[in-house]
Amino acid sequence: MKEDKKFADKEEQLVDQLIGEQRLVEDYLGERARIYGAERAILVDLYTPRSTERDRRETLIELEALAETAGIPTLAVITQQRDRPDPSFFIGRGKAGEIKAAAATVGADVIIFNDPLSPAQARNLEEKIGLKIIDRPQLIMDIFAQRATTKEAQLQVELAQLEYLRTRLRGWGKALTRLGGGVGTRGPGETKLETDRQKIADRLYRIKQKLLKVKQERKLRGKWRSSSTLPKITLVGYTNSGKSTLLNMLCAEQSLVEDKLFATLETMVRRTALTDGRPVLFIDTVGFIRDLPHSLIPAFAATLEAVRSADLLLHILDGMNPSCADQHDTVIQILDEEIFTDGEKRPPIITVINKIDLLPANSLPCPALFADAVSISAAQRINLESLQNKIALLLAKGEREMNLLFPFRCLGVLEQMYSAGRVLNQHHEKEGVKVRVRVKESDLVSLRNAGVILLD
Repeated sequence: MKEDKKFADKEEQLVDQLIGEQRLVEDYLGERARIYGAERAILVDLYTPRSTERDRRETLIELEALAETAGIPTLAVITQQRDRPDPSFFIGRGKAGEIKAAAATVGADVIIFNDPLSPAQARNLEEKIGLKIIDRPQLIMDIFAQRATTKEAQLQVELAQLEYLRTRLRGWGKALTRLGGGVGTRGPGETKLETDRQKIADRLYRIKQKLLKVKQERKLRGKWRSSSTLPKITLVGYTNSGKSTLLNMLCAEQSLVEDKLFATLETMVRRTALTDGRPVLFIDTVGFIRDLPHSLIPAFAATLEAVRSADLLLHILDGMNPSCADQHDTVIQILDEEIFTDGEKRPPIITVINKIDLLPANSLPCPALFADAVSISAAQRINLESLQNKIALLLAKGEREMNLLFPFRCLGVLEQMYSAGRVLNQHHEKEGVKVRVRVKESDLVSLRNAGVILLD
């Protein structure tokens, strides 16, 4: 078996060598090269007359935070109001000239747009301004390329970037060749104008084959979670809403917490007990964001599975963010469109407004929309017990206490009940073990079929 694996690994290395000249430039620089700290950006945002001042301010703050997360300092911000984007330049030819002059004045290396650009718009802007042009989806993909640590996430991000860049090779070839990489090119890397599309297709095929292997490995690693009888509580929410901080406080853990977008890109699972003593699994997931590139959704594979298989969802909101309601709607939209299908049974959701310690007294956001929400401060441990009590009540919904007799041949089933934290007390009898448990009506049929005797 080991010899077969060694042969397969050797064969894969040989194939990689044979297609070496088909690889992209960044492959030669080293996997996930990140030596672009000198790049500096001008941010560009287009808004319509219907946009409010607050909306414009918040979207620019988020774009600047994305750039900072990617390691790119912002030198200037340029905005334009138009009824609709220009089909050729997105912002119009005159504004493009203004950006070119501003870039020369401040010494910018890259122009980052707050909206997706078509291949033609990106090409025209590059030729007009003479600098690398990056749009919001590519910036988000670049952050994922920097921060993804699992093999599957790295491959999935590279796949998304290559598919995104494939239609833009002609438009961005000159700038990428001249600038030698940088923000927006991590992962698949520097794609020159003369790169043949068939070589890109070969690279895409290789990545998809590797993804099939790592997905099988992930299924094996995650088997224990799907078979666990413990209730699974999954934390979802907008990026940087405080999910990891809450996980740390609830489970006495020390997982990574940063005041950055996408600080957590891997799903984390922690076991703890609620206030009623019930053992549960808390699962932290990747944060969502507005205009998340659809091609990146597969990179959320572990998050999607954790959400679908959850017994309960905690939707964490940043209460101090003025766009709290909009961020709530963004997360719900992603759940509706990307995770759950129509008619699919969904777990109940508890809305949790976080960071209330940073808000003035009695100034919670959108009281009408979030009337049933639990208000907490994860960092200051405010109202965490109230949150746990509400979780316990929801998990206990539909349960009732019963006396059951587990014959000795059914002790395996009793062990599962213990693992799930459902056993309240027990007494050894001549026929087996008599226990008082919390069970749901839906469990009774399977318990009877397993040979368990109902005493009530």
